[in-house]
Amino acid sequence: MKTFTVSLSLITLLLITTTAVFFSSDQAWSDEDGDRSVFWDLSSLKRPGVAPVSNDLYQQECGSCHMAYPPGLLPGASWRNMMETLDNHFGENAELAESTRTELLSYLLKNAAEVSDYRRSQKITRSLAEGEIVDRITSVPYFIRKHDEIPRRFVVDNPKVGSFSQCNACHQNAAKGSFNEDEVSIPGVGYWHD
Repeated sequence: MKTFTVSLSLITLLLITTTAVFFSSDQAWSDEDGDRSVFWDLSSLKRPGVAPVSNDLYQQECGSCHMAYPPGLLPGASWRNMMETLDNHFGENAELAESTRTELLSYLLKNAAEVSDYRRSQKITRSLAEGEIVDRITSVPYFIRKHDEIPRRFVVDNPKVGSFSQCNACHQNAAKGSFNEDEVSIPGVGYWHD
């Protein structure tokens, strides 16, 4: 009986300590965006950010012209639409061999925002109306909300950036799937906090 009481006391102490650590951390009161309105719950145990690119062919084919955007930044329907119109990919012909296109589309769909267990991908999905298909990441309502206070002169008119689509110009860890606002450094401007 004495062993049982000691074990139960240790378990109770462990539970109290673990609870105190969780509720005293910044994570208990905000998400990776610094959104202080989010109270800690089990859903905050999901991974932050988006899954980084994990496909060498995608990195090679798409990353040769621009940042290989993590698939979790768009829903599957948007990726499907993009991959079916590569002959006019934002004014360029980016057609691929059919086998390559099919393989890349499969990767994008398996890792799209709505199937991801990463928090930012899920926020992207929730920001879109049901069935809404956007043609670019910068058209996603979540993206727009997160960038609406950044002056155009810091990004579009900045020759070191040029466009809001140049994620990795400002997000220092974009290649790792981290778009945390604490890691934003705008070239020629410095660290940005809204």
